Amino acid sequence: MLQGAPLPERLVELLPFGSGPLGTAIAALAGAAIVGTLMMTMTAVAGPWAKRKVTAAFTDRYAVNRLGPFGLFIIVADAVRLLSKELIIPEGVDRPAWDLAPIVLAASALLGFAVIPMGSGIHLADPEVGLVYVFAVASIASLGLVMAGYASNNKFSMLGGLRAVAQNLAYEIPLVLIAASVVLFSGSLQMSEIVARQAEPLFSLGPVTVPTWYAFVNPFAFVLFIIANLMEVGRNPFDIPEAPTEIVAGYQTEYSSVYFVLIYLGEFLHIFLGGAIIATLFLGGPAGPGPESIGLVWFLVKIWAVYLFTQWARSALPRLRIDQLIEVGWKGMLVLSLANLVLTAVIVGVIA
Repeated sequence: MLQGAPLPERLVELLPFGSGPLGTAIAALAGAAIVGTLMMTMTAVAGPWAKRKVTAAFTDRYAVNRLGPFGLFIIVADAVRLLSKELIIPEGVDRPAWDLAPIVLAASALLGFAVIPMGSGIHLADPEVGLVYVFAVASIASLGLVMAGYASNNKFSMLGGLRAVAQNLAYEIPLVLIAASVVLFSGSLQMSEIVARQAEPLFSLGPVTVPTWYAFVNPFAFVLFIIANLMEVGRNPFDIPEAPTEIVAGYQTEYSSVYFVLIYLGEFLHIFLGGAIIATLFLGGPAGPGPESIGLVWFLVKIWAVYLFTQWARSALPRLRIDQLIEVGWKGMLVLSLANLVLTAVIVGVIA
């Protein structure tokens, strides 16, 4: 097998079809199925079960504990309950935009995992512009939010869609600028190269060698990126697009049954994609103590750490008003991200 090659290229060697078009297509589908199944399984655990457990722990309440050990069978119960509900289609909705919006929301997050190096040989593709690709496909979710809000024929949904667009515009720009500072350090947009550069030693403390994780090299950018990611995935204090006290449920007000499941799925997939990007850009990707074969374990630990942080924020921080959110984005995060980019450029220039 090719060492370090993307997963589909290694899978094609195991197929009797060889490296022809059929074998390449089957290997690509198999690799995508492995990554997709892993992410969907994590989302199934995070949404119906982990979210309730974490929120209950923060608020000193009982969470799900009746169905199965530790209440884990609530995952199956919720899946059956939601998927068996009637799909209610309100009058006046703009189809097919209303039908496509939930699919766009979930698919945009899944597509982002295609270029994330997860360790243990799980890496679907490694283009030279991998970082640009991740931000490009993740931003497609904004289109899904607009479609859901506009097509629902509901003023609350429309307001939620408009708020989502305003929020994404205000915070995707800082996200890209902060990521650009990482590119200045690594000298590459290729995700595997960004991870490889972080494997170099930064300094040693006796027998312990600290790697060049960009969270250590530039902690200011790391903190800014985590805050901007909270805004991007819509967790407190930035959950304005679906603020229940103001706009019922926002862009998802009119959705039920399997469509609601897809929206819910897309929301948690974006949280995990945000965690994957943070792990890749700032925390060394799948790097960790032990052999490289357990890199996937360390990668998932980092993703779940980001997820737990978002759930802490959801339970601990009050929601901002929409005007406050926009002001923080354009007057605070944008200025700080630009300052970080300029400072990083100066430091890299002086070192070079």
